[in-house]
Amino acid sequence: MAEPTVRSVCVFCGSRSGVRAEYREAASRMGAALAKRGLTLVYGGASVGLMGAVADAVIANGGKTVGVLPHFMDAKELAHPRLTELHRVDSMHSRKAMMAERSDAFVALPGGFGTLDELFEIVTWAQLGLHRKPMGLLDVDGFFQPLLAMAKQMVEAGFVPETQGVPFAVNASPDALLDRLLAGPTMPLTSKWLKDGQQT
Repeated sequence: MAEPTVRSVCVFCGSRSGVRAEYREAASRMGAALAKRGLTLVYGGASVGLMGAVADAVIANGGKTVGVLPHFMDAKELAHPRLTELHRVDSMHSRKAMMAERSDAFVALPGGFGTLDELFEIVTWAQLGLHRKPMGLLDVDGFFQPLLAMAKQMVEAGFVPETQGVPFAVNASPDALLDRLLAGPTMPLTSKWLKDGQQT
């Protein structure tokens, strides 16, 4: 499978801003970094929370934005009004599929269950060999350290191969993280599943 040239980056992040100002500041820095590198933002299309902050920063720095929003969220007036493209879809499943299709790399910022759902689906697709796109965590103030500890636990318990225990680049700096993602895939190629349920 050919490795993609990174022209667009999907950002998964909270529809809330969180309790710490650092979260929103990091989202704005990520948006600015994307725009300054000429990378298109692909995200969930909302105007609120960290989602709105990253999109606002891309727009303020002259970058391109692609939002994907389910109709039921659009009806609640969550849609960002100034995106380069806004696609309205019928379901959350359709939203995730389009975001993945339109993106060459993925970054998760702090967020809630929805952010983790999006992140883990993309990681699982990489594990199954469905894509070779780089994945990253913007680890603002150690937000993702518990997740990384859980990943280590899954490796130690035998549910995840050691080579895939950290399938993403991790950095607190948007620019350093993007440097790593532009270098290529962050998860090694997987072998196919064996009959006994184990992976090599």
